[in-house]
Amino acid sequence: MLRRVWIVLLLLAFPAGAGDYAKVIEGAGLEFPRDHGAHPAYRTEWWYVTGWLDTGDGREIGFQVTFFRVRPRPSDDNPSRFAPRQILFAHAALADPAAGRLLHDERVARAGFGLAEAKEGTTHVWINDWSLVQEGESYRSLIRTGEFSLDLTLSPTQPLMLQGKSGFSQKAADARHASHYYSQPHLAVRGTLGRAGRSDAVSGSAWLDHEWSSEIMPQRAVGWDWVGLNLNDGSALMAFRMRDADGETLWAGGTLRQRDGEPRVLRPDEVAFVPLRRWRSPRTGATYPTAMRLRAGSLEVELQPMFDDQELDSRRSSGTVYWEGAVRAMESGKEIGRGYLELTGYWKKLAM
Repeated sequence: MLRRVWIVLLLLAFPAGAGDYAKVIEGAGLEFPRDHGAHPAYRTEWWYVTGWLDTGDGREIGFQVTFFRVRPRPSDDNPSRFAPRQILFAHAALADPAAGRLLHDERVARAGFGLAEAKEGTTHVWINDWSLVQEGESYRSLIRTGEFSLDLTLSPTQPLMLQGKSGFSQKAADARHASHYYSQPHLAVRGTLGRAGRSDAVSGSAWLDHEWSSEIMPQRAVGWDWVGLNLNDGSALMAFRMRDADGETLWAGGTLRQRDGEPRVLRPDEVAFVPLRRWRSPRTGATYPTAMRLRAGSLEVELQPMFDDQELDSRRSSGTVYWEGAVRAMESGKEIGRGYLELTGYWKKLAM
């Protein structure tokens, strides 16, 4: 516990913008397979997998597996092997309506010593016995917690989707606030889910985000709303907005891709998140808009949660609390897709 507190304090002591971090540059372009791997010169990076699983007996369960890499400060001139050049976090969660709450666990470690690493050139990131590894064109994730375990293979069924302008995703009017960002929508999932002494074969669909930056959050922003949707017709949608302390939109964007079409980058005025219903956490007191109306270009849907209590308390690792939930996309009362909604900055301002 003391080690975890020390790592969080270290990160808070060196906020975004401090130090000589690599900058996200418009027009730099992404290159594969190189950019599947880690980018240690940038301050923050994450590999984010969310999806829906079918156990074969009618149960539907959401899951999240996330690995974060943080460079707390440039310290290349420190010769010590123990210098914290890279810190890794991981969050894993299971959204099971039968449990009535989000089941989750977390890991944190400094990179190195064979215990934790984020490799360059390919997706290969791990902390102890948690991992996300690229195997050919597919990914495999292994997670073991006290309440559940996952052994999942995620296989692409569509080309990857570059976000923003060829992978340059702007987060504010000032283009300094941006990330390099791509997604893998409509991943086919197969594997096993372990829980309560039993192991079930599962299948389903998932979404992977890989994003890296040194300065995402503009000063006035307290957090963001984000959604990734795998639509039933094969289309894919990512949409987000940056919010201020009053809940007003500072910036918005996204990408909508038809199954056989080119991605369409959405302008800020084409994206709107409108809360429909709010839920208050009995543990943290944070209030989240767990049901939303989303307008994204020509698409307008209602986002309805699998259930409300999908709050993830990661104060033991990354020092924050956020809502990360499985949602259905509804159009005129009919389900047209599924995905995940992420709500940050509702507990307190996100430090990034």
